[in-house]
Order: sequence, then structure tokens, then C-alpha cells
Amino acid sequence: MSDTIGNLSAVELTTAIRNKEVSAREALAAHLERIAEVNPVLNAVVTLDVEGAERQAARADDVTASGAELPPLHGLPMTHKDTNNTAGMRTTQGSLVLKDFVPDADDLIVARLKAAGVVSTGKSNVPEFGAGSHTFNELFGTTTNPYAPTLSAGGSSGGVAAVVGSRVQAMGDGSDMGGSLRIPASFCNIVGFRPSQAVIPMPSDHNAYAWLGRTGPMARTVEDIALFMSVTAGSDPRVPCPQGLDPAVFRSRLETDMSGVRIGWSRDFGIGVPVEPEILDHLERQLAVFEELGAVVEESSPDFRHADLVFGNTRALDFAAGLGTLVEQHGEVIKPEVRWNVAKGLALTAQDIIATNAARTLLERSIQEFFGRYDLFASPCAQVVPFDASLRYPPEVAGVRSETYLDWMRSACLLSATGLPVLSVPAGFSAAGLPIGLQLASNHYTDMQLLRWGRAFEEQTGYAAVAPDLAGLSPLPA
Repeated sequence: MSDTIGNLSAVELTTAIRNKEVSAREALAAHLERIAEVNPVLNAVVTLDVEGAERQAARADDVTASGAELPPLHGLPMTHKDTNNTAGMRTTQGSLVLKDFVPDADDLIVARLKAAGVVSTGKSNVPEFGAGSHTFNELFGTTTNPYAPTLSAGGSSGGVAAVVGSRVQAMGDGSDMGGSLRIPASFCNIVGFRPSQAVIPMPSDHNAYAWLGRTGPMARTVEDIALFMSVTAGSDPRVPCPQGLDPAVFRSRLETDMSGVRIGWSRDFGIGVPVEPEILDHLERQLAVFEELGAVVEESSPDFRHADLVFGNTRALDFAAGLGTLVEQHGEVIKPEVRWNVAKGLALTAQDIIATNAARTLLERSIQEFFGRYDLFASPCAQVVPFDASLRYPPEVAGVRSETYLDWMRSACLLSATGLPVLSVPAGFSAAGLPIGLQLASNHYTDMQLLRWGRAFEEQTGYAAVAPDLAGLSPLPA
């Protein structure tokens, strides 16, 4: 039963619970059993509240028995990303500084998931303060890949990706500033979605106008991504935004006709971004799927020449605003990558901010010019396949040395700088059996249409249905 439940999508499992074919208790038991099986190998779940989850599942079954109307995610077990606050449950952000922190309120994304019926069971691992696309920290150690447990699961939503990919849970909440929903999705053969700005609002005590970071879902199907969005999207008065999306948008049909859809594809984003040749060769073969569906694929890219400046300075400023005080007080135990990013933000001058705003303006003009000619932008999601989990980050990509911990993530960071909605979909496997993801982006607030196009690719390929084999594997040495 546990294997059967673990392979169900969120849509399938919540339907089974609603139809009384599976109880919330049974779903939880399968979830906990799978954690016990795979977590010694993957180290993805770092906090677990079994008693609390059992109480929630029992209450869910009582509601089911009562005949009351059930919320969309009724009885669905889920761990949450450890950068997202959970009321009454330890939230460490992977840092020794917060190792005993227990928030008294949920972050908005968690609150909306709970209101939709989720049974919250624990927290999944992250790099310290979500910095970087490889999940390791001094508090809990390294999270590894369900398809190759000596390799990286990606990050910063690496713990989420590992539990979804390994069939612990059907979907989960993550966040993405520089690829943290997309790179781990690519590494773990699942779907990751970075929505348009404030579609899922992110209230903040220090900058309600921050735009670079996003929260969003990871799942094994695009249908589950849409379900997640339908219960987490919607405005919040604490987040001023000129435009958002009604959650009902994500309850519309996913079917679409790709005849005549214009797709611009780029190997290197037009600015020489290094990508491993095997990834490029593989993805270019996958583009034929879109052509078979009637789309037109051409090699073309927006002008990304200004995107590195926009991303680098905006990220640094956000790090300084959000983590500057903690680094000042506890810098000796915070990893050097975070300290570097904060220092860069604090060193920005007024002229730097002016230049960043000008660069963002030019980037947006380029984006709109591109979408005047194309409907969709396709690119490599990750520049490398999953790498040795003992590394802090890849020292080089396709022979090009990495100068900082962000360089190997540029394929995702460049698109973050645009503010566009971006989807990573499973696109097959390398010769060594390692997952490869395809990154798709569409114009601002066309999020649901982007999901439709991703679903069309998914239906033709079905790569996410290929489950990892973790039987008999041993954990990494400490």
C-alpha cells in the first residue's frame, strides 16, 4: 500500500482521500514509512513531528466522515522547506544561528497550504539561508540526489526536490531567487515552477517591494503544480503589487494546442554562458517534441547582456537587507558565501543602484521585444548534471572556471533577473542516467499558459514517471 500511495500524484491522492479509498491516516503512514526508508540515504528531512501529524490526520479523517465539504488538499502529507516559517515547528534556515528557532506564525505560503488541508509533517533541508543551489549546511549536513545518492540534489530547495523525487510526498513548497526551484527540479527529475511577481505574495518586514525572490511549488506533474498554485496564489494586503493572478486561473483547463506556437531556443543565452555539451546535445534533441506538436522552434534569445548586473546587485541588496544584522552579530558561524553576498550589498553605492535600475530597464525592453516575436523561451535549466555532493559548488563548467558560488547557476539567475515566470520540466537523462531539465519561460503573468505548454511536453515524454531506485543504498559517510 505504501508504494502505491507514494507513486500517486497530489491530484490522485487527494481524490482517493475524498472518495474514502484512502484515509488521511493511511496517507500519512505511507509518507512516514517512506521517510524512514530513504532519509538515511538522502538526508532530506531534518525535522519531523510525527505526533502532531498524526493528530492532524486523525482530525482530517473525522472531517471526511462527517460529510463536510473538504478543502482541495485535504489529508495530503507534506514536509515544508526549512526557509519557510512553520508555527510551532523548528525553522532553522540551515543555520547554526537559528538552530533552536521556533516561529509563532506560518509564512503565507505554509498558511495557505494548511488552510487547503495539508497535513504538515516536518521540514526539508536547505543550504544555509537558502544561499546556493547545492544543499549542505553545518547544522544538518548534505542532502543527496535520489537518482545518484553520492551527488547533489541541487538547492536551495534541494530537500524538497529529494523528497518529491523519491516519492516521500507528491509535491512541496520551495522558493527561488537564483534557481532554487528550478535547478533542484532539474537534478531530481521533477517539475519546479517560479511564478510571476507576487502571484504567491511574500510579505516582508524589511522590504515589501522586493521582487527577485519568489515562493512556488515542486511536484512530479504539471497538473499538481497547477493544483498547488490554485490554493496558494492570490493577493495579500502586505504586499503591494500592480498586478497579480486570481487563484481561479490555475483551475482552468491544462489542455492546449501548440500548433503555431513560436519558441526561441538558446544554447548559451546569447552571451556565451558555458553549459556541458552533453546537456546541450540532449536538449536539442528534445526540442523535436515541440515541433511534433506543431510548434516552430528557432535559435533566438533575448538580450541578456544586462542581466548579470541586475541579478548580482539586486541579490546582494536583498541579502544585505535581510541578513545584514545576523551577519554582523554572528558572522563567525555563517558560511563565507553568505558573508560575501551581504558585504557586496552593503558596499553598493547610489551610482550602483542607478546603474542597476537602468540595466533592468534595458533588460525589460529586450524581453518585450523578444516576446513580440516569440511565445516561449527555451533554455538549459542547469549548466551541469548533478555533481559530487562533497563539493561546495562545481569548480568549473565546460572548462570555464567558476569565480563565485553563483557562476554555475547563471542559466537560472539570468532568467530570475527578468522577473518572468519560469518552469523546469524533466527532459530525460544523461548517458550516466542523471536527470536533465528543460527551462521554459513566458511573458509576465502568463503563468497558466506556461504550465499548459509544459504539460504538453510532459504528456509526450513522461520522464518524471521514471522513479529512482534507492533499495539497498547506504548513506554518505559523515
